Amino acid sequence: MTSTPPRVGIVGITGRMGKLLADAVPPTGAIVTGGIGRTGDLATLAAQSDIIIDFTAAATVQRHATILADQKTAWVLGTTGLTLDDEAAVNAASALIPVFQAANFAPGVNLVLALAERLAAALAPESHDAEILEMHHRQKIDAPSGTAIALGHAIARGRRVDLASVMQSGRDGHTGPRATGAIGFAALRGGQIVGSHSALFTSATEQITLTHHALDRRIFADGAVRAALWLIGKPPGRYTMRDLLDL
Repeated sequence: MTSTPPRVGIVGITGRMGKLLADAVPPTGAIVTGGIGRTGDLATLAAQSDIIIDFTAAATVQRHATILADQKTAWVLGTTGLTLDDEAAVNAASALIPVFQAANFAPGVNLVLALAERLAAALAPESHDAEILEMHHRQKIDAPSGTAIALGHAIARGRRVDLASVMQSGRDGHTGPRATGAIGFAALRGGQIVGSHSALFTSATEQITLTHHALDRRIFADGAVRAALWLIGKPPGRYTMRDLLDL
């Protein structure tokens, strides 16, 4: 008996990442049921698909969450720059469908996140200052990047604090001395850099740097398709690359 291949719908298929996703699905044995842009008929696409991969814009997240929950279609979400209301909509959808959300689908980045959390737990904030540096292409519209913020959350978890209470982003002018325990962010933009992220832990006597450079956007497409196939058949809930990689 031949099993039915997984059916994958792509939201944002006309964009740069959408095109890469469309190319990444067939080699896995799954099929692309179709794709739409930001304003297409998501309900119809969802009804024809086992899972939707969504790389669009934060402004679409709440609408997509409602539609996919109604259609009971699994959702892989790679959109960054979400508001608290957007996150609440994703949470509500995850009570009804499996949702896989990641700021970055590259396995290497997620290993860096895990290492950053462990370093933050081992290195006291009183002795080691934590800074995050990221650089992306000139077209990117949000800063810091979703991956940089994920790094910040990883460090905050390691230190058992809430990121919002210690985050310092975009220093300018006479800021005064660095606050002990702060997690600093710096965002650079230029050219066509796919993505570069570093977490730095610096004391008076040493510096430890974790760095990941993305050289090709296909790493994100391949990771998202891998996540989609892994998610099929899972019960409702929120899943991340930590679950997929067993970190």
